[in-house]
Amino acid sequence: MTINKMPLVSIIIPNYNHAPFLKQRIDSVLDQTFQDFEVIILDDCSLDNSREIIESYRNHPKISHIIYNEKNSGSTFKQWKKGIDLAIGEWIWIAESDDWCEAVFLDNVLESDNVNSETVISFAQAYIINEAKKSCYASYNGDALFYNLDGLLFIKKKMLPYNGIWNASQAIFRRKYYYKLSSEYLKYKFCGDWIFWVELSLMGDVAVCGKIISYFRKHDKDVTSKSTKSGIRYFEEFDALRYFNHLLADKAYFSRHNTYYTHYKQLCNIRKSITKEDMKRLKKKYSQQFTSKQKIKLRLNEFFGYLKIF
Repeated sequence: MTINKMPLVSIIIPNYNHAPFLKQRIDSVLDQTFQDFEVIILDDCSLDNSREIIESYRNHPKISHIIYNEKNSGSTFKQWKKGIDLAIGEWIWIAESDDWCEAVFLDNVLESDNVNSETVISFAQAYIINEAKKSCYASYNGDALFYNLDGLLFIKKKMLPYNGIWNASQAIFRRKYYYKLSSEYLKYKFCGDWIFWVELSLMGDVAVCGKIISYFRKHDKDVTSKSTKSGIRYFEEFDALRYFNHLLADKAYFSRHNTYYTHYKQLCNIRKSITKEDMKRLKKKYSQQFTSKQKIKLRLNEFFGYLKIF
């Protein structure tokens, strides 16, 4: 269909094999109290009955595009790009197909007293929900309901040494700044969003809504779970670290040692799914993060002594 006027928000729903969650996701988008938006639904060659569910929304007046890939792209971030290139709104919301949100989500992240002309990203807080639909824990960004941070300060406080925007569904961003991004995020299967948000943050302010109004579903088929079990997460995190050091130079202090040592400890829980060859590759990537030979020796001895697998 054709949208008669330019909407303020373009909502992209990239889907792959999330049929059990898809209706709840789409309905939570369409039922927003803020209604100045278009919806773009992308399916990355799903093997389940996603198409049947998507087609039931074919004639909805808010849906501007429904596109099915003939071949799986292999990357959610390539789907992000595809959707953004189709979008016409000032703001972009990537509403992941296995998440959902409160009806007031857009009203809150677009709060006029918090979002200004310098705002690049606006995001709310999220509950992580397990498969039994029980809340596991929630993100937290202070006691204030709304506040702004300079982008570089936001990076220091919230994005380094971890990704403070847990998933795309809890954030919106201004489309015009997207075209100033590098293509670095497209090289990743897991950490692309981390790079995406950091590069955007360097271009302006970040508006933070303290309300927990987005729901981040955790299940065996989600990107994080698969990437953690396979070890891809750890390889990509080290590549992202090197990129951030180059990107930020001396503009931001990046304390990574303790955080990534802690991440390595998590491998104890998943080492059965990671081959010995991959563990050797991880060891090499880990050592590349340090400039001091003494620190390398200390950390590697401490780490591999803890794992007791070499």
